[in-house]
Amino acid sequence: MTGEPQVRRAEEGSDVAQAYDRWSRRYDDDHNATRDLDARVVRGSPLHVAGSKVLELGCGTGKNSEWLAAQARELVALDFSPGMLDVARRRVRSERVRFVEHDITRPWPVEASSIDVVVGNLVLEHVRDLGPIYAEAARVLRPGGELFLCELHPYRQLRGGQAHFEDADTNETIPVAAFQHSVSEYVNGGLAAGFTLRALGEHLEEGASADAAPRLLSVLFER
Repeated sequence: MTGEPQVRRAEEGSDVAQAYDRWSRRYDDDHNATRDLDARVVRGSPLHVAGSKVLELGCGTGKNSEWLAAQARELVALDFSPGMLDVARRRVRSERVRFVEHDITRPWPVEASSIDVVVGNLVLEHVRDLGPIYAEAARVLRPGGELFLCELHPYRQLRGGQAHFEDADTNETIPVAAFQHSVSEYVNGGLAAGFTLRALGEHLEEGASADAAPRLLSVLFER
């Protein structure tokens, strides 16, 4: 959603999986500047997706899975919301894609050193501890593999931004449980896990004023 209600502590927000199940009914239909900017950012990134085996974290309704699947040799897409996965499976029908219901805070269901590219978009604000995420990415990526993350910019969170949606039945605004992460936390977490930082980006939506805060932060690491 484009409005920015006050950030709540994670335990005060809606359960993330249940919230996204409810949101899945209208996620692709709602006007959502964050979602749309994220799609442009990942498509414009310098990732080497073509011909690669890709692991996608928090695939949601397949908004980026569709683009990744068109280029990748193989795509494994994880999400812990059955509702979101149902939409993604209807959207992306390809023998090269495997959608898996899985909580990314638990060990990932892929073998060590078997992945070329890991992509995560708009998911880590819902994760308390980023350390295990970076550790799993380091485990599953081949040497020279890439980790790309695109998340709600910390500036937006400090100004009250948080994932939220309007319930399809009640029209109630539902904030989704979120945690605050700083730019240094995103960068240093990757460095501590043995990654090399290749690029850091701060992204404004189209038409934003010159003094607007960036909406999204992206980081690209190499294993």
